[in-house]
Amino acid sequence: MVCPAETPEGQACGLVKNLALMSCISVGSYSAPVIEFLEEWGLESLEENAHSTSPLTKVFVNGVWMGVHRDPANLVKTIKKLRRKDDISPEVSVVRDIREKELRLYTDAGRVCRPLFIVEDQQLILKKKHIRWLSQGFNEEKEEFKWEHLVKSGIIELLDAEEEETVMISMTPEDLESTRLKQAGLDPHVNDGEYDPAARLKAGVNASTWTHCEIHPSMILGICASIIPFPDHNQVSLHFFSLRGHANMSIVSS
Repeated sequence: MVCPAETPEGQACGLVKNLALMSCISVGSYSAPVIEFLEEWGLESLEENAHSTSPLTKVFVNGVWMGVHRDPANLVKTIKKLRRKDDISPEVSVVRDIREKELRLYTDAGRVCRPLFIVEDQQLILKKKHIRWLSQGFNEEKEEFKWEHLVKSGIIELLDAEEEETVMISMTPEDLESTRLKQAGLDPHVNDGEYDPAARLKAGVNASTWTHCEIHPSMILGICASIIPFPDHNQVSLHFFSLRGHANMSIVSS
């Protein structure tokens, strides 16, 4: 959501932050359609369940306790399906806290969101035809096809900081392929060949279920940090550019 490298020096260090490359701020949408949907899908009032002993999940919309629900897993699945079909706003955030037995929905403005590829059955929904349609600007039916169509078609999803804590995000599509091979009982490293000292190191995450995939690892950076050579290595280059800037300033001042 926020660039980890680019921040001012001196007094404002760490206080002034830069957004990551593909982050966006939610503009907000009406909560009435979401509340109407909840009432149709089994939301029960607080008064009727004040003394209930059965396990219930509290449902919040923009911080307001709207009621309780008896099947939160199915409710979350349905809301996400509607969001990916553009029946409700793509900016609506769905956060299920299983430990606290809470379901929190947010439709307000001012939340930082970022796009991610949707993963189903350990495979990207994004296909080569979608990339071809994007480059052409239209699909096979000669209809306009742009970035917003990827979001409305359920290929890319916008997640805010709180919903991001409830999903599993793979760094690259290769991680998805390794997981599929492991689930099939195969060794994902059998064709790696000889050891390459220049190969990129990968985290040893043994996840069985991925829900999303990064568009590209460099999307963690902001605009200024992304133009630095080799930003995925150590921070020496950052310090070099910083020191060179100070040297130029001292030359100009002298």
